[in-house]
Amino acid sequence: MHPLHKLVRARPRLVSSLAVGAVIAALLPDSLHVITRLLVGWDAAVWIYLVLMGWLMMTATSEQVRRIASQEDESGPVVLLVFSLAAAASLAAIVLELSKAKGMPLSERAPHYLLTGATVVGTWLFVATLFTFHYARMFYRGDHTKPALQFPEGELDPNFWDFLYFSFTIAAASQTADVNIMTPSLRKTALAQTVLSFFFNVAVLGFAINIAAGVVAG
Repeated sequence: MHPLHKLVRARPRLVSSLAVGAVIAALLPDSLHVITRLLVGWDAAVWIYLVLMGWLMMTATSEQVRRIASQEDESGPVVLLVFSLAAAASLAAIVLELSKAKGMPLSERAPHYLLTGATVVGTWLFVATLFTFHYARMFYRGDHTKPALQFPEGELDPNFWDFLYFSFTIAAASQTADVNIMTPSLRKTALAQTVLSFFFNVAVLGFAINIAAGVVAG
């Protein structure tokens, strides 16, 4: 099977969200700066994906989680790396977007602030959600005699909320709370998310201070 077909089959929501975002970015007027068009397209893709995955998480049973995890192929770590780098690139694009707003009246800066705010929040949620599904894949495709994660109730059939809790705890606090990591491969993944989340959270704080200072300065 062609790699692109495998990607679409394994991650239909991700691929469809990216396709919609790309179309939106392409249809925006040329009068907008290329960075602005890219950020709008990225935001559209990210927020559509989050809505689709949010609905899936609210309705999926443990058995459905197991089935979805089984659809993932071995390219999972590569996909995770690529989109983590894309998320980091979106932060760099935010710096350029904010630099364009300097010297503008507050009324003209407001759209730039709204766009960068939507990008920061959406990208933070997006990365944590990607790791959520990667943890589910590692749990359900691993050795069930030695689960990759040990939940406090000894849960052997966790649902998406369990993996979401684990991933977002790392994203927000850089710690794993009451869930134990039981395999070296998952420790490496959790370490990667912790480091990425640390720099991401520092960047978010910096952007927030920058925007607040700009608003106060008027």
